[in-house]
Formats: sequence, structure tokens, C-alpha cells
Amino acid sequence: MLSKSLMFNLHPHHVIFTKPKHILSLTTSSKIPTNSSTKILISQKKLVHTFFNKKCNKNIISPMASSSINQFDDEFHPDPTLTNDDLKPTSIDQRNFSGWEMSSLWIGLVVGVPSYYLAGSLVDLGMSWWQGIAIVVLANLITLLPLVLIGQPGTKFGISFPVLARSSFGIRGAHIPTLLRALVGCGWYGIETWIGGEAIFLLLPKVVKDSHLSQSISWLGTSPVEFGCFVTFWIAQLAIVWKGIDGIRELEKYSAPILVSLTSCLLVWAYVKAGGFGHMLGLSSRITKSQFWSLFFPSVTANIGFWATLALNIPDFTRYAKTQNDQIIGQAGLPVFMGLFTFVGVAVTSSTKVIFGHVISNPITLLGEIGGSLTMVLAILGISLATITTNIAANVVAPANALVNLSPSRFSFRRGAILTALLGVVCQPWRLLKSSESFVYTWLVGYSALLGPIMGIILVDYYLIQKMNLSIKDLYTLSSKGAYYYSSGYNLSAILALVIGILPVIPGFLQNVGILDSIPKSFSIIYNNAWFFTLFLAGGLYWILSILKKNQKEIDPLLPNNTS
Repeated sequence: MLSKSLMFNLHPHHVIFTKPKHILSLTTSSKIPTNSSTKILISQKKLVHTFFNKKCNKNIISPMASSSINQFDDEFHPDPTLTNDDLKPTSIDQRNFSGWEMSSLWIGLVVGVPSYYLAGSLVDLGMSWWQGIAIVVLANLITLLPLVLIGQPGTKFGISFPVLARSSFGIRGAHIPTLLRALVGCGWYGIETWIGGEAIFLLLPKVVKDSHLSQSISWLGTSPVEFGCFVTFWIAQLAIVWKGIDGIRELEKYSAPILVSLTSCLLVWAYVKAGGFGHMLGLSSRITKSQFWSLFFPSVTANIGFWATLALNIPDFTRYAKTQNDQIIGQAGLPVFMGLFTFVGVAVTSSTKVIFGHVISNPITLLGEIGGSLTMVLAILGISLATITTNIAANVVAPANALVNLSPSRFSFRRGAILTALLGVVCQPWRLLKSSESFVYTWLVGYSALLGPIMGIILVDYYLIQKMNLSIKDLYTLSSKGAYYYSSGYNLSAILALVIGILPVIPGFLQNVGILDSIPKSFSIIYNNAWFFTLFLAGGLYWILSILKKNQKEIDPLLPNNTS
């Protein structure tokens, strides 16, 4: 299955807020006073310090707040088509994610088969071992900034990604970014489930693996036995999904130390058996300087795309964080975790050349080669646990919440999760994983072109337009007087910026899927840097359109407030 592929690879109720206007206003017209500390600063260090330590920590909902005042007070009646128990802001009692639990979430997400391949795949393309790891770390350092920035309103207001998107795209327009994010999540859910199915396939007796049922069927794209293993793992994950966000939190919390221990054991085994990591350290670059830079930018973009999905819907998790410090500290370890785990992937893969005489890049195949009953049991436990912790947290929560946002009366978190799992099968992940090229340049880079502009628009709207002030009442109303109703519930400026941001990437995507034979070099460069290009293009355009709209209202104050 993957052995021939080189992958480049809740349940809230109410929120208690303090009543003073300087902390949060529940009226549509009132605004939170702002000062110079809320402005975007050029220095990243100053930005984080000012936003999160000085400004945000003062506005964090703490247990010291008066419990007699409720977010949904007598004067506020949220539209039933916009809310249910899964969409309401989180209460104080539900904010139980500490910094360690946020870190555990990321450890569970990082330790998985796709992450294992990332740096090793770059080495396969001709880079040295340290160049491959450095690119992974750099990409994750870049990803960390939007992770923290988009996570901030989740902790501050207790709202999920679909609700946050209402402020920038409009009450109804928010369905566009959330469903695009859901589509990517469904694809990833299928990919991770397929990997988990491989672990089950590894346990099967040799007679089954060698039978005619293990032969690939052209119309299916895989063999009946492999597909059966995929379906079995698919069903097994639903038991955890059924428990909701609390079940996911407990899974990540207790899985993290187990995964770290198993990963350490694999690294120690490779070191002892290979007599050190001399072979890996001797892997120098096999490409020229110009070839390296031609690979560098698409490789960074692809690695950013690896976590661009979760960076977008991270409020779905940070809404449960106790404080801003917990969400920042908990996420700060991402580049470190990714760097260490990809080092394990490169070190172990290079060691297999010494141990077995040939390179084994697939960890599942490697564990099968090691043999032994105890090894097999630990292997299946480790791979299954790593896959489930990554898959459920990264690829179920966002699509499920998007479906809840689409129709709160019809979808609960559980129903949304089940539909997500079904769509993961429809995506046929075994076809996506046929080759490294299709996985990287069609899948990872392709969907980063969808998520980049959404991220740019949301960041610009929250930090530059809204200035970190959101009216919670207006996020849950269909009143035409609401701050986020815009034009019939759609912010046309955001939608236009999204479309224009995506358009320049389409030629490069069509070439990579084989529809176009050749395109101008400029479009290839844009596609290889899709996430950066679309984020800045859409974000910048949205900012300009918003400024023009604001100036137009100042010139003609008789214009209605809900125009786009």
C-alpha cells in the first residue's frame, strides 16, 4: 500500500462573562475601548506580548467573574437557526484545557505516519538530512504565528471557528470558508484512516495477504482485503468520536506519553542495530544549489499546508483553554515536536539501509520486517494510537462543527462527525497516496491555496478591521441591523477577496492534475507558493475593500450600516 509511495508528506452550554463594559459589551452598538496596545505591531515579539499579555489577559473570562451574569441574558435571544449546544460560547467550567493538555494535543497530532515521512521525502528528492529537517522546522515556525493569532479569539470569546468566520464573511457567508475547510478535513480523515487500515493489514496471516483477495481491483483502486482493513479502522474510530470533545481531550492527554515512549524505543532500536547514525549523518545533498532553491519554496509551502487546516480552525480547541497563556504555551512546542519527530523518521529510515540492506521508508512495513509477537503488538498499538489521535482531533472536529453551523437544528457534533467519516471514504484516499508527487503537489499544495486566503481574510478582519472587538450578540442574530449581517448575511468584500485570491493558483493546479500541458512560469511560481501568495493577496485586497467601504460611509453617512 504505502510501501511503494513516498509521501511528502463539544459540547458547550453557556458562557459567563463579567458585565463591565470595559471587558465585554453585549449590546450591538457598544465597542470595547481600544488603545495603542491593540494595534498590529511590526515586531512579532512585541505583537505577541502586547496582544496576549497586556490586552488579552485582562479580558480573559476567569472563574473570578460574577456567576450571576450570563452571556445569554434576558435581553439576548440568539436565533435558533444560528446556535445549539455545540455552537454556544464555552462556559467557565468547560475551559479546562491547560498548557500541558494543549501540548499533549499537538504531540498526539505530530506523532503519526504522515509526519514520519516529511523530512525523509525531502531527502529522497536529493536534499541532505539536515536540510530536510530544517525545512520542516522553518515551515512550522511560520505556521505557529497564525496558529496563535487565530487561536486568540477562541480563548477570548469562547467561540468556535464557524462562529468566528461570521464576523468576516457574514452570518450566512461563513458557510463558505467552513465548508471548504470541512472538505479538506474529510480528505485527510480518509488518508489517516487508510494508514490505520494498513496497521490492521499488517496483523493478517501471510496466507490472507497472498490470496487473490489481496489483488488490486482496477475499478476499486485497491484490493478487497485492504479496503476491508480500511473500513474496520474507520468503524473503530467512531467509538471515540461519539464521546465528543471531552473524549478527544482525554485521548490526547493520556496518549501523548505513550507515543513519546514508543517513538523513543524505535529510535534507540535503530541506533543500536545500525551501530549509530553514521549513515544518516553521511547523507549529503545530491542536488545543485539552483535545484535546491527550486525545491525549497514548494517544500516549505507543502509543509505549511500540512498544518494549515488546523491553523484555520484552531479556535475549535482554544475555546476550551483556561487562559491565553495556556493556548500560547501549549502551541509553542509545535516546531520542536515536528523537528524531533521528523528527525526520528530520517534517522530510522536511513538506518534500515544498514540493518536490512535496503531502505524502508514506510514505518508500518518496517515494523513488519522487525517481526516478533511483542513487536507486532506494540507496533499495532503505536500506529493505531498515533493515527487516531491525529485523525480525530485534526480531521473530525472542523468538518463536524462546519456541518453544525450549516444547520444547527439538524446536525449535532456526533451527526456531523459521522457524515465527515462517510465523506472520508468518498475521497478514496488510496488514490491520493499513489505517489509522492500527487500527495504533495496536488493535495498538500492544492488545498493550501484554498485555506491561505481564508486565513488572510480572517486575520485582517479580526486584528485590523474589528480591532479584536466582537459583538457576541451580533454573531448569533439574523437581524439586518446586526454588525455582521452585511448584505443579506454575506460580506461581499470577503467573498470577492477569496475568489480573487484563489484564481491565480488555478492554472498551476490544472497543470498538476494533468488537464493543462504547459503554463507560463509565473503561474508555476504562484502555485509553488500558493499559501503565501493567496494569504497576502486575499488579506490585502480585503483590507483595501474594507477601508474603501469605511471611507464611503464617512462621505455618505446615510448609507445603511449593513452594506458590503
